[in-house]
Amino acid sequence: MSQPFRRTISLFSGLLLLLTAFSLQAASPIFTPAAPSVAASSYFLMDFDSGRVLAEKDADKRVSPASLTKIMTAYVVFRELKAGHLTLDEKVTISQNAWETGGSKMFVEVNKQVGVEDLLQGMIIQSGNDASVALAEHVAGSEQTFATMMNEQAGRLGMTNSNFENATGLPSPNHYSSAHDLATLARAVIKEFPEYYRWDKQKEFTYNGITQQNRNLLLWRDPSVDGLKTGFTDDAGYCMVASAKREDMRLISVVMGTASAGARSNESQSLLNYGFRFFETHRLYEGNKPLSEARVRKGVTSKVAVGLPEDLYVTAPRKHFNELKAETQIDKGVFAPLNKGDTVGNLNISLAGESILSKPLVALDAVAEGGIFRRLYDAAIGLLEKE
Repeated sequence: MSQPFRRTISLFSGLLLLLTAFSLQAASPIFTPAAPSVAASSYFLMDFDSGRVLAEKDADKRVSPASLTKIMTAYVVFRELKAGHLTLDEKVTISQNAWETGGSKMFVEVNKQVGVEDLLQGMIIQSGNDASVALAEHVAGSEQTFATMMNEQAGRLGMTNSNFENATGLPSPNHYSSAHDLATLARAVIKEFPEYYRWDKQKEFTYNGITQQNRNLLLWRDPSVDGLKTGFTDDAGYCMVASAKREDMRLISVVMGTASAGARSNESQSLLNYGFRFFETHRLYEGNKPLSEARVRKGVTSKVAVGLPEDLYVTAPRKHFNELKAETQIDKGVFAPLNKGDTVGNLNISLAGESILSKPLVALDAVAEGGIFRRLYDAAIGLLEKE
């Protein structure tokens, strides 16, 4: 075999090996460590902005939520405040029923008038069952009717594994929720009511000369933690919904059925640290901004800008965010009349060849139906394209 031929074979073999190595490297999946072992009957970890689930175990299992119920109680009251049906300085007369409620207390006195703001802080910070019942009765007339309002909101939020029978979380036969549902609820509270969420990070509250500390121990351990609630009953065990924000990333964790107050804090901290260590979240696209164009048939105009109805946040393994790939798919059959917000395609996001998420693309403007000549012209073009 001649020397030039041998060199050609050698060069070809080297190039083949290089291409093979590159192909293997490109096709290899991105490795993300598994979530830590969590000593809880169920748990859930999600990113606040993107909604991506980062870790979970039996997250849809129906369990007793104990005082985590008060997150929903607060949510219903917040909605009443926002709707103008209630004010923070409005006075609430404490009933005998509220005063007699067992468990943790704010220590309000029967027949006394207490402001809504004080009752909210007594419920959120001190976990007062008496405050919870007083608010429920003031808003709805009775705790039973208030529970109906709680379930209406649970249904609206998509909390399919929740049913509330009271405003406190005291044990009741058909009172339950799930780790997943409670994370959904926490996300709604933070997103919709930031002006009231500030109370969740308050470490103590004094009422009637009695100072009680927030039972969320992470408020003292981790400055990034700013909510939400702890709970305990013999049936539920020790449970906790926590949220933390580090730089521009916020996570929500839920642990249910741990063995002690210390354990629920430790397990929550472990989940949060895992999420922040191995993932990152950024806004990929701004809502209501053109990403592409769609061809419109039989309209006054032949094109319409398309985009996303709201900001799109994406969570990816840390240091791999810049490797995300976005692909727009525009429907071919887009016809006028077209309303603003109508779906006209999809935006697909992938990483290392694996689909991460898909979001609908919508028309950013309305397109009215065109005149008779425009409609006939587009009809003729459509027939020609089919041939």
